[in-house]
Amino acid sequence: MKKDIIKTDKAPQAIGTYSQAVKVGDTVYLSGQIPLVPETMALETGDMRAQIRRVFDNLAAVAQAAGGSLRDVAKLNVFLTDLANFPLVNEVMAQYFQEPYPARAAVGVAALPKGAAVEMDAVMVLAKVSAATRRPAHKRKPAARKKSRR
Repeated sequence: MKKDIIKTDKAPQAIGTYSQAVKVGDTVYLSGQIPLVPETMALETGDMRAQIRRVFDNLAAVAQAAGGSLRDVAKLNVFLTDLANFPLVNEVMAQYFQEPYPARAAVGVAALPKGAAVEMDAVMVLAKVSAATRRPAHKRKPAARKKSRR
């Protein structure tokens, strides 16, 4: 099966031997994101909420580059060096997701790359789009009108 590599400069560049995301069919596998600022590749300096927001912003940028959005996320994995921060993940996640929420796992880990306190990866499933809806509106054929019976 064909694999498409997804890359964007609106999210941190890979810091190892991996791609930001890989698309196979309608499924996109988003690599783990830590709270790196894309422009500087430095960790977000704000509090834990700011770090979690940065991770969601990075995931959103990769999702958009793949042709989707966080609304298309089916599974989210959260890795925390301190599970006491889990309530903050829920608080910030509510600003990025609406019901129905994606499936999710939260895992406490000993350490993360670059000393980050949070990392998330995701699996996104893109909605199938018909050829007609992919065309710009000005190039679409108008819908056939039904004749009314009188």
